Amino acid sequence: MTMIATETAPVATTDTTAVDRRRAQISAMVRYTLLFGVGLLMLYPLIWLVGASFKTNNEIFGSIGFIPENPTLEGYRQGWETSTPYTFGRFFWNTFLIILPKTIFTAISCALVAYGFARFEFPGKKILFASLIATLLLPNVVTRIPQYILFRDLGWLDTYLPLWVPSAFAGDAFFVFMLVQFLRAIPRDMEEAARVDGANTFQTLIYIVVPLLMPALISVALFQFMWTMNDFLGPLIYISSVEKFPVSLALKLSIDTTEAFEWNRILAMSVLALLPALVVFFIAQKYFIEGISAGGVKG
Repeated sequence: MTMIATETAPVATTDTTAVDRRRAQISAMVRYTLLFGVGLLMLYPLIWLVGASFKTNNEIFGSIGFIPENPTLEGYRQGWETSTPYTFGRFFWNTFLIILPKTIFTAISCALVAYGFARFEFPGKKILFASLIATLLLPNVVTRIPQYILFRDLGWLDTYLPLWVPSAFAGDAFFVFMLVQFLRAIPRDMEEAARVDGANTFQTLIYIVVPLLMPALISVALFQFMWTMNDFLGPLIYISSVEKFPVSLALKLSIDTTEAFEWNRILAMSVLALLPALVVFFIAQKYFIEGISAGGVKG
């Protein structure tokens, strides 16, 4: 009897292992099916947008499918030419003239301010930092009128200066707070070693802190790039000349509520407007994720 029990034990163990493996496979299959379904549901509007940009205006309203029956590039051709003397290339260039200085100055100014808050002690530091954090709770609509009056008195209306100059003075409190939290998670050993070797504060910032801070700075630049690319209200308030419109305002030119208009032109230009942000995000995705998560992992 003892021999029989000993010989059948491995069979039972094998059956249990096979059952567990089968359950794990079924669980994984269900999990990935649900994830695929939810992902497809969330991405379908974007997929439909791309497909509809190749449809005719009649076909857009005649089918909810994203694959066009008779693909055409008319939407892209007509949308690129626009109804103004300028092509959409001009509006993309205008957007670049806003995004480039705003992104660069945001990264530089926020890094300087965050470094001061994270590494130095000075009178009123806690009060200033609390005031900075308090501005995160202040709705932007509250400051619109005072800012408009200020920029009007400076003669900056119908220029790009109101859109990027505040960023040169660390006007985005969220990014300062983000960099401060990241800096607090970085040990000071290398900075202290650099000062022992004779480096001043500015040299320590440039050669020691900035390389360590690079993932967070890339995240700041990506956030600012995408937010500026999608900004509609700012240019709408300060820009009045058509030749200075960014892409966000140029898309509005194709919409006229008083008469019929071609939706495929609007959708085609919307796809082109989305491409820069998507391309930049996927190129820097590794650094973006590292910058967001590193502050919570280190220290």
